[in-house]
Amino acid sequence: MRWRGVFPAITTPFGPDLTVDLPLLRRQVGWLIDQGCEGIVPLGSLGEGATLSFDEKGAVLAACREAADGRVPVVAGVAALSTAEASALARAAAASGCQGLMVLPPYVYVGDGRETAAHFQAVIGATPLPCMLYNNPIAYRTDVSPGELAQLCAELPNLEAVKESSGDVRRVTAIRALLGERIAVFMGVDDLILEGVQAGAVGWIAGLVDALPAESVRLFELAVAGRVEEARRLYDWFLPLLRLDTVPKFVQLIKLAQAEVGMGTPTVRPPRLQLAGPELEAAQTLIRDCLRRRPPL
Repeated sequence: MRWRGVFPAITTPFGPDLTVDLPLLRRQVGWLIDQGCEGIVPLGSLGEGATLSFDEKGAVLAACREAADGRVPVVAGVAALSTAEASALARAAAASGCQGLMVLPPYVYVGDGRETAAHFQAVIGATPLPCMLYNNPIAYRTDVSPGELAQLCAELPNLEAVKESSGDVRRVTAIRALLGERIAVFMGVDDLILEGVQAGAVGWIAGLVDALPAESVRLFELAVAGRVEEARRLYDWFLPLLRLDTVPKFVQLIKLAQAEVGMGTPTVRPPRLQLAGPELEAAQTLIRDCLRRRPPL
């Protein structure tokens, strides 16, 4: 498994009746790969995984694998209320042919350090697939410190990457100081990608890439190449959109951006509701203004 580059955390498209729109999903995945993305990550928080049944998750993974057609790895997001269900989903993803897993903390229950470590040990250890640990203390209220991550790496040989979403870019250098090349650090916060790469991140689990893949891949490539002035110009244009990934209604906002570029719809599953009124107008104004000023690549 090559943990490098831009891996979209993809949305899950729904039809008017709120069933999963598998044909649109396949079209979206193919488009993202054609634009230079190097992996596909379904069933994460952006993918509204908590609203999908076990069978729907299997159908999403099958559609992603079909669309990817072996060109890039499909890394299944794994999250559930219980460790047992998450482990079962990990095994199902492995059996279905996914090439990797992104393992999230449990929903709802906020465990202490011992409980959080036990959950990751069980789920990551449920299969031999290469795994990414998703650390997002802002959203999930559990924080795997660099030292705790190092301990998990010592116990789990298939723990190969971390999606670091603490919002603290110093975590990248702290992880690298402890683990060196043992683990690949991916940024999981869209509006820290330039800073994260400069600190040593080698990948990006991105959100706005779902609407703007060419710009996302180009920004990442410029950052990795050290072409800071060019990267900064693109980043400055992109930042108002990248910040949509960091607010509570990020799913609605990113799906709205997909709709604005003609590659999705704004439909979400309850308890989420589509944006409406002044909130919708403000979001559309921001997105459309940025798209009007879209720079040449």
